[in-house]
Amino acid sequence: MPVILRVEADRVDAALIERAAEMIRAGLVVAYPTDTLYGLAVDPRNAEAVRRLFALKGRPETSALTLIAAGREQVMDCAEMSAHGERLAAGFWPGPLTILLRAKPAVAADVLAGGTTVGVRVPAHPVAVALARAAGVCITATSANRSGQPPATTADGVAAALPGIDAIVDGGPARGGPPSTIVDASERDVTLVRAGAVPFERVLNSL
Repeated sequence: MPVILRVEADRVDAALIERAAEMIRAGLVVAYPTDTLYGLAVDPRNAEAVRRLFALKGRPETSALTLIAAGREQVMDCAEMSAHGERLAAGFWPGPLTILLRAKPAVAADVLAGGTTVGVRVPAHPVAVALARAAGVCITATSANRSGQPPATTADGVAAALPGIDAIVDGGPARGGPPSTIVDASERDVTLVRAGAVPFERVLNSL
């Protein structure tokens, strides 16, 4: 049975968030709410923890993981911010826009699935932001479900879908809806990787 840590989104309990962060630093897998769905957090620099996450989800190793950060400064620990990335971050963060950037060597290779870029965003959810800040590093943000199954939007849904998970930060129901939009800003031109909550036309217009 997973450890359940219940917090209120409008009044985050720092002690409980720190407990969850300690688990992440210890290599465990922790589910948490974001502004779209529930995600799964591990330290992306910890290769063993990343492999545990893939096994828990039954996720193909050819599928890269995305990350969330507490702020733009934390992104720099895991990725190289491009000029386009800076403009998109200023315009859409916090919010559901994931930006692909050149990954730094500290990120475990399995996170990148053989590539050189990593997707990062700052979510508009106080629990997710607090957890990344307490962890001291960007955390993974893949959806909390078995690969190919519907993503969970509640803590109970996470527990049912992933009974082997180590802990769940229960911040109440996530909003649901479309996942984050993913764009590649690692090159000269910004391209759409996955359509989602932010229309790509808005992204292009912002540039």
